[in-house]
Amino acid sequence: MSDRAVLLANLGSPASTDVADVRRYLNQFLMDPYVVDLPWPLRRLLVGLILLLRPKKSAEAYASIWWEDGSPLVVISRRVQKALQARLDMPVELAMRYGEPSIENGLLALAAKPGIKEVLFMPQYPQHADSTTTTSIKEAQRVVAEHKLDLKLTIVPAFHNKPGYIDALVASAQPHLEQGFDHLLFSYHGLPERHLRKADPTGSHCLAFPDCCDRPSPAHATCYRAQCVSVTREFTSRMGLRDDQWSLAFQSRLGKDKWIEPYTEARIDELAEQGVKRLLVMCPAFVSDCIETLEEIGDRAREQFIEAGGEELVLVPCLNDHPQWVETLASWCENEPRQA
Repeated sequence: MSDRAVLLANLGSPASTDVADVRRYLNQFLMDPYVVDLPWPLRRLLVGLILLLRPKKSAEAYASIWWEDGSPLVVISRRVQKALQARLDMPVELAMRYGEPSIENGLLALAAKPGIKEVLFMPQYPQHADSTTTTSIKEAQRVVAEHKLDLKLTIVPAFHNKPGYIDALVASAQPHLEQGFDHLLFSYHGLPERHLRKADPTGSHCLAFPDCCDRPSPAHATCYRAQCVSVTREFTSRMGLRDDQWSLAFQSRLGKDKWIEPYTEARIDELAEQGVKRLLVMCPAFVSDCIETLEEIGDRAREQFIEAGGEELVLVPCLNDHPQWVETLASWCENEPRQA
């Protein structure tokens, strides 16, 4: 048995669809300063106002997509964990940044296993964002330091350009594209524009030019939008799609701040008005289907598209536990260089 272990980390989910559980989850999520990046008093006030009404609405949304054995995100992630464990000669644990199973409990469980000296920490986010990647890494580092764990923490960062990722994305999506479509929409989770500017190490590139994602820059190493554009172009090139066969947009806005554009809701109406009848939607910001894909796109966006004049919106499943994705994860685990 290896002295290495793997900790897969994703965003998280409420424990159930009860309003109280959803409120507890949303409070933990929104009070993270990497998510709502306001000073604590303002963040507490804003989140307090959100928690007055949003938990009930969110609970209804979760209930509409909840599976018999639990949250789709957690259930799918467990399947990936099980399949990866069967492929590797090292322990594999699962963690969520918010809710359960927590990053803290996952690291403590691995630290308690005999012989484990190093943990490959793998946040399951293809593109880098402080509100996903950074906060997960910071939480893992906090746990190791606070509990004085005798573990080396090797971070496997955002993998938008990591070998095998696009291969797995193509393999999982290709059967759905082969069934025919009028247009393919890539819908990524949105971010406030200020998050991009804060993550820009140059302080002068992101959103400074209309074509900033096309201009080479060190900023792209931490630019969520540029990495979304890169994934989309690599995928469409691999699939041989013309530029008029696809478009890119961003979903899941919250609050009144300016978020990165174009917005998915607006793009769906535009495509219906342009005569698109069969619309395929991929969500490559997520590796596992969740409320943002199943409910926001699979239910609400589908209804919106049909009401706007479209005929069929097909949600292309995320990577989930596709065999090639599991094999890709296994390859990364086996080939990650050891720390000095």
